[in-house]
Amino acid sequence: MTPYYDQDGIKLFLGDCREILPQLTERVDLVFTSPPYNMRTRIRDGEYTEREHSDHFSKKYTEFEDAMPIEDYYNFHKVILSEMLRMSQLVFVNIQIVTGSKEAWFRLIGDFHLFIKDVIVWDKGEGQPAMHDSVINRSYELILAMESNAKAGRAFSRRYFARGEMPDMWRFGRGGDRGVNGHGAVFPVEVAAKAILGWTRADSTILDPFLGSGTTAVACKQLGRKCIGIEISERYLEIAVRRLAQMQIEFT
Repeated sequence: MTPYYDQDGIKLFLGDCREILPQLTERVDLVFTSPPYNMRTRIRDGEYTEREHSDHFSKKYTEFEDAMPIEDYYNFHKVILSEMLRMSQLVFVNIQIVTGSKEAWFRLIGDFHLFIKDVIVWDKGEGQPAMHDSVINRSYELILAMESNAKAGRAFSRRYFARGEMPDMWRFGRGGDRGVNGHGAVFPVEVAAKAILGWTRADSTILDPFLGSGTTAVACKQLGRKCIGIEISERYLEIAVRRLAQMQIEFT
């Protein structure tokens, strides 16, 4: 399996993570990722519909519909969560509870409850206006902090922060905008960096199977970590490679 990009400890693969993850046999020190939200699966006449057609509706992705049926979305992430826990003791998954993901993630949280050590709230400061009437604006996202060894309690088996130093509320504004990075769902480098610094040491390897425009890889390179990234969109991988080349002027 040939990487799309392999330089300075950053190895990026182009393709579907469902196909690539089973081919990766090495263990990594941390998974940090933010999967697509299933934003375009909506409700019509009291039933889920596979795709929202409204012109005003969010179109964060162009290479796929981001509109799986709920059962498909659930089964997809059940497989991917299992793969990530196979590859790493520590798995951090950034999720947003929206109409198209709500039922699936609540079920998944139940299925994987033994592995969830804690939940971190990423406070974005303010929410985008809801896209439909009678819906609450969403100004936060959740980061599920998971461990594959599934020991009881909230204490992590491995961490690199002192007692009382790691909050469960991370306050960072939104990431880069679409006009700069060409991707409509960019999270801040600081979010990935906080997890990387808190749970890994220098030269550790971090995996992101939903790399998008490369934020996790940028954070890894800046902080002296290795990275394995997987992205289904070649356009987004091109953006990631460009960001890696320009990160010294992008990262603050």
